Amino acid sequence: MTGAEAAGPTGATAGVTDHGGGVWSIPVPIPDNPLGHTLVHLLDTDRGPVLVDTGWDDPTAWDTLVSGLAACGTSVSDVHGVLITHHHPDHHGLSAQVRDVSGAWIAMHAADAEVVRRTREAEPTRWLDYLAVKLAAAGAPEEHLAPLRAARAAGRTDALPGRRAAQPDRHITPGELLDLAGRRLRAIWTPGHTPGHVCLHLEEAHPAAGEGLRGHGRLFSGDHLLPEISPHIGLYEDPDDATVTDPLGDYLDSLERIAALDPAEVLPAHQYAFTDAPGRVRALLRHHEERLAGLRALLLGAPLTPWQLAEAMEWNRPWAEIPYGSRNIAVSEAEAHLRRLVKQGRAEPVPGTDPVAYQAV
Repeated sequence: MTGAEAAGPTGATAGVTDHGGGVWSIPVPIPDNPLGHTLVHLLDTDRGPVLVDTGWDDPTAWDTLVSGLAACGTSVSDVHGVLITHHHPDHHGLSAQVRDVSGAWIAMHAADAEVVRRTREAEPTRWLDYLAVKLAAAGAPEEHLAPLRAARAAGRTDALPGRRAAQPDRHITPGELLDLAGRRLRAIWTPGHTPGHVCLHLEEAHPAAGEGLRGHGRLFSGDHLLPEISPHIGLYEDPDDATVTDPLGDYLDSLERIAALDPAEVLPAHQYAFTDAPGRVRALLRHHEERLAGLRALLLGAPLTPWQLAEAMEWNRPWAEIPYGSRNIAVSEAEAHLRRLVKQGRAEPVPGTDPVAYQAV
């Protein structure tokens, strides 16, 4: 199901889709990223427009958001509030600029707001040291660690993401209706992709309900539920917290909660709107179980460190072609899967190994 494209002031389309019932989506580009864009959603309320996410902090992205809002018949200065599904820069990047222009409030789950605070306040070198130690513990080779150490020694920290992210001024409370005049929007906590990821359930009749569309309302799903891809599930990073979390377990549990909502339509932050959320959830649950089984099979062959497991895992390209930064993300995803296998009693660390290797049980 797709809505109609909205025409801009000159009659030209701005890539904006009118989903009906006071809901629009604006594709805001992400620079140098295969995802292409973030779908920023606009929700009309009795106090003015509210955005769900804002897009990457980039001049082209900002211009696209401005023109997209104009195509919806509004402007940045009219924005009343900003709801952030999670703290990642392709969702939260432009929030500060929107607030500067409009005076809008920004709301985020407390767990992700804490990530924003910690990232803004920490010394950048602290994060480089943390990443180098963590990757070494995962079994990364010296040639991968050397650039991090060189950046640390040279003080090259300006490129670290999240340093300019806006600190939210409101918290999104799971299970509660948000304070949006004239709308019923309920927050659903869906950790996994980040510790404070939220989906937002619009508990209103779908505009196409009279056409036989089944399900309950609409869901702004952020990165939690996408039509064709599974979001990255890595470790929750905190240099000052040694708690052993289980992000993949959190994600799988969160998927079950979304399936139970059974929304008529899902409005994700990437790709396109779709129906049959329970069917998509079942497919993702199968995908992750198959992936876990495949990784356990790799560990049956020989004990592997997280780095070695990442090298052996199936990605969208050969390991040799994966860029430097994406390898860090891949290792984090391998570690998240290892933690799930250990928690399930299907794998365990090999005593005395350094870096720690894991074997199947």
